[in-house]
Amino acid sequence: MFEKVLIAEDHQSIKISVTQTLTNLGIEARDNYAYDCDNALQRLKKALQDNAPFELLITDLSFDDRAISIISSGKELIDAARALQPSLKIIVFSAESSASVIGKLFEEQGVNGYVKKGRSDTEELQKAVETIHKGKTFISPGLQQAVKAKNAHDFTPLDIAIITQLAKGMLQKNLPAYLQEQNLKPSGLSSVEKRLNHIRETLHISSNEQLVAFCKDKKII
Repeated sequence: MFEKVLIAEDHQSIKISVTQTLTNLGIEARDNYAYDCDNALQRLKKALQDNAPFELLITDLSFDDRAISIISSGKELIDAARALQPSLKIIVFSAESSASVIGKLFEEQGVNGYVKKGRSDTEELQKAVETIHKGKTFISPGLQQAVKAKNAHDFTPLDIAIITQLAKGMLQKNLPAYLQEQNLKPSGLSSVEKRLNHIRETLHISSNEQLVAFCKDKKII
């Protein structure tokens, strides 16, 4: 099991909960926490200098003291931590539920786990730590389907523009004129129809109405 874990979390009650979860796994982390991203990065640097690096970082995405911090978000902290210590394992512990945002954390930033804050978060966090220690990745079960769907089809700005206008009630036949106004291409009606057909087939959705509902539910639009 991991021996050195750093917690980056600005809410004390959540920090206490995470610490207790780690304690249940036999990990002592009462003094290994930071309430802002700048301090978290300094703790990581100091540990490396002392030849006692942290093995795992558990971080939120949003922090309340953004106005006074050089590093203002968990995403920036992840990038900085990865540059400093590429082998560091990272779990994001956040209330964010957007499949697109979560997918990018894995695809672009190489995080090892994502646990959504909520009703079962302590159990999921414990499982995430255990799973990642075994060399696997972890996503909260309630988000797995949405992230897989997002990965099955990578929604482009054109896709999002088309589906957003459908959600607002625009008729499909009127989409080409709108796309031309927005300088989005391809804008022909045939291209729009082919694009929608491709998305629906990829996601196993039978109608534009269902596609709109799906994208709203998964916070793609």
